[in-house]
Amino acid sequence: MEGNRTIAIMTSGGDAPGMNAAIRAIAKAAIYKGYKVVGVIDGFKGLVEANFKELTVNSVENIMQLGGTVLGTARLPEFKQPEVQDKAVNVLKTYGITDIVVIGGDGSFTGAQKLSHKCEEPQHNYKCNVVCLPGTIDNDLACTDYTIGFDTALNTVLEAIDKIRDTMSSHGRCCVVEVMGNRCGDLSLFSSINSGAESLILAERPESFDIDRICDEVAEGAKNGKKCHIVILSELLTDAGELAKTIEKRTGVSTRPSILGYIQRGGRPSASDRMLATKMGVYAVDLLEKGVSNQIVSIRNNKIVNDDIDVALAMPRVFDEDLYKMNEILSI
Repeated sequence: MEGNRTIAIMTSGGDAPGMNAAIRAIAKAAIYKGYKVVGVIDGFKGLVEANFKELTVNSVENIMQLGGTVLGTARLPEFKQPEVQDKAVNVLKTYGITDIVVIGGDGSFTGAQKLSHKCEEPQHNYKCNVVCLPGTIDNDLACTDYTIGFDTALNTVLEAIDKIRDTMSSHGRCCVVEVMGNRCGDLSLFSSINSGAESLILAERPESFDIDRICDEVAEGAKNGKKCHIVILSELLTDAGELAKTIEKRTGVSTRPSILGYIQRGGRPSASDRMLATKMGVYAVDLLEKGVSNQIVSIRNNKIVNDDIDVALAMPRVFDEDLYKMNEILSI
């Protein structure tokens, strides 16, 4: 490697299981190639405030199995302001940071995009390579088939629904289970298929929020001897408690809401998320070593690939119609 290069690693936005596995992989691969490595504490806020700590092989040795992010994360809406971006670039210059990896979701990628372009402006003209890794449980990024954290969150949701089904079956009840996703229905759809849910409400399919149909399904199931009815509700669509009251009032079936909440974002990452994060982390360092910048690392068709941030953020998200139809068939 030519010259002295320092790579900074940052986690931003909502935390996701597997972020620490990515931090470990990036740090170890970078140190192996001769980089100095620093961690940015609390995302873009820490970058602007120059809140760094050096990362060594020993400091990342036992973090892969941990949930959350050891670097911390914080949202910084002010980063949209050009003067704040200028401050961030000046910090990069002052501390000699030549490369940076941002792990997060679409909001984090937008910040990384602005940082990358700000470095290129004439008043700065500072070469700092920027690469992003997709870390979010929502799986809402069009450029990648799966995001770091999605698989672990899915398994957490399934474990919760399995337990809810046990107790609902004992009492002959219906349960409205609210699942995270931030208006992306992947977590809800995959949860429905893998838990055997009877009803599903998704933002991508407004027609799925048909109270008459859902109540008919609950009533018909009870009439036919079903001991339990699970309704999976994607967050931000309606109030789970009010929906449960409506179902109970119209069907006579005792109905309870269950909002899984932040339990979905925590916990030890699955083997799948650890592997994905590790592959992406090592790939990111390879890109940086080549001097490639303004990139997002993704997985498509089981291959690790990279796209220009500008291109990746403009990709339209495609809803999986085949999975949705399969879920309809299996939910009878």
